[in-house]
Amino acid sequence: MPGGESTTIDKLSRIFAVRDPLVAALRGGLPAYGSCAGMILLADRVLDGTDDQQTFGGLDITVRRNAFGRQVESFEADVELIGVSGGPMHAVFIRAPWVERLGAGVEVLGSVTPPGRTDAKVIAVRQRNLLATSFHPEVTGDLRIHRYFLDLVRAAAG
Repeated sequence: MPGGESTTIDKLSRIFAVRDPLVAALRGGLPAYGSCAGMILLADRVLDGTDDQQTFGGLDITVRRNAFGRQVESFEADVELIGVSGGPMHAVFIRAPWVERLGAGVEVLGSVTPPGRTDAKVIAVRQRNLLATSFHPEVTGDLRIHRYFLDLVRAAAG
């Protein structure tokens, strides 16, 4: 699931009647990877969303929308991700969410300390066949997180 505007993706999924089949597929074990807005859409709970915002769910997490700030507060950082070899991954955070709360069975894959803060924030998680990052790996050309996801898909296929 792509980055972008999570409320718009949510509304369009309902308008084009893909939301319910997608939710059913995710509950049935469909592997999915969400980056940035995709993390919001895979989360079971959202803070700072719109009143009518819905998610597809599946990840037992609570995320905070636009947690790192407005567009002008976007930043880049090198992050270590558990299960992703090859050293730190360069991560680009654009109006990104972070994970506020984790449910049972959610594995933290990575965190970052944002500029101007002293506390680390969770920015990469996995639960069963679902993977989510609050950053945009597609803008760096580093394919390692996508390879990690493909390994999840292969494992799910048996």
